[in-house]
Amino acid sequence: MNNLVKPYNFPLELVLLVDDDETTNYLNERLLKEMQVAKEIKTLKNGKEALNYIAKVEGPGATAGVKRPDLIFLDIKMPVMDGFSFLEEYHKLSVDEANPVIILMLTSSASFYDLEKLKAFNRVKKHFSKALTKHDVHEIMNEFFKQKS
Repeated sequence: MNNLVKPYNFPLELVLLVDDDETTNYLNERLLKEMQVAKEIKTLKNGKEALNYIAKVEGPGATAGVKRPDLIFLDIKMPVMDGFSFLEEYHKLSVDEANPVIILMLTSSASFYDLEKLKAFNRVKKHFSKALTKHDVHEIMNEFFKQKS
């Protein structure tokens, strides 16, 4: 990456990758690091782990020093707690009303049913196919983290 002024507000502090697929996590993490998108990238294996992390950031069980994510990539289909169940529970928490975290869905098989169901969650801004590409990341940064002039 060159030393020109970056058109984005980054690096972001923290990106959460919530996916049970180790290969996808590896590829996405490698790409995000290569593109210097975030100071920290944390991978979690399911929605339950993600909710537990969020509970450490905000609310009555908050732990000092735990970073709030700027961006969450969330898989739809995972064991323990899938992406839809995470979104339902996350919505109940009402933790980021004033400053919403950008949540983007990742999927390897976007069925019509899943895409229709996603429309019910206004926190989900878009969905992307696994694994992310440089084009996807540029699109995400331009749309959600562009510097205000």
